[in-house]
Amino acid sequence: MRKVAIVSASSRQEEKMLDNEVEMMVPLISEVREATGLDQTEIGFTCSGSSDFLAGQAFSFVMTLDAVGPVPPISESHVEMDGAWALYETWVKFQMGVIDTALVYSYGKPSPGSLQDVLSTQLDPYYVAPLWPDAHAIAALQARHLLEKEEISFEDLADCAIRAGTIDSKEEYFDQPMFADPLRRADCPTYADGGVAMILAAEGKAEELCDRPAWITGIDHRIDSHHFGVRNLSAIPSAKKAALNAGLHQTEVDLAELHTSYTVQDILLRKELNLPLNPKKSSKNHPIKAETLMASGLLRIAEAARAIWNNEASRTLAHATSGPLMQQNLMCVLSGEKE
Repeated sequence: MRKVAIVSASSRQEEKMLDNEVEMMVPLISEVREATGLDQTEIGFTCSGSSDFLAGQAFSFVMTLDAVGPVPPISESHVEMDGAWALYETWVKFQMGVIDTALVYSYGKPSPGSLQDVLSTQLDPYYVAPLWPDAHAIAALQARHLLEKEEISFEDLADCAIRAGTIDSKEEYFDQPMFADPLRRADCPTYADGGVAMILAAEGKAEELCDRPAWITGIDHRIDSHHFGVRNLSAIPSAKKAALNAGLHQTEVDLAELHTSYTVQDILLRKELNLPLNPKKSSKNHPIKAETLMASGLLRIAEAARAIWNNEASRTLAHATSGPLMQQNLMCVLSGEKE
């Protein structure tokens, strides 16, 4: 397979942005191009991830191309998914041997509405969606299941909330009232508007654009059933399979950037992947503290790459998820060395 690396990334998150999507993405895309010295005519492929449903406007992603500069015509694609899947499509394009450089970006603006309610529309339309459970209630259902099976504890939830930065101490955690029983507010995400952009390059070009490229040594994504009734809520087989195919456990990772919006999901995923519950290195920007639909997964990959660029890690894992209760999972293993 062709060796591909992430050579530049830029991101932005705020609780509520007044900028529209184009205004949000212009500085981010400009920053990654300036960092590499590339202009749009030198970028072989552009791929984005976003949600027209969230934006409330059909083909809204087409308008956001104004932030890229589609004239003269460019080779471009879009996925109605988190930007991590746009990166996966781009990686496949590299493997076809038709490009040497690419721009990947994604964005989301949940602030105009109630995201936890909007997410209800992705549930099973016959058996679950008519009940209108919001995202917090669905996560609470899973948490209750795991607590009653004694696979997690409230102490575990408190420790995770402290690590995520949503609370300062266990005393403060247990003083909080139930928000979505058995979850407290510190267990649940704070939604943020934001976006992320990055440049990828193939071997030979990547070394010219970056002092220490973050090489993609493994990447894979898998999906579980859409129906809760046939899923084991105390396991995430799609994540386990994707991690295996991405080569996660070939050697130790220094940092795991996990796209987990709830403490219960963070704990469960770490157990599924055999990662420490209280790692030595934690995410500097945990998605529980700032969750941006359609961008948080790609942001995890950007943060994992930054750790390599800054010599804070040699090998990192980035994870992205989509769908209710982490239905679909993508694993991306990065390294400072070509493996």
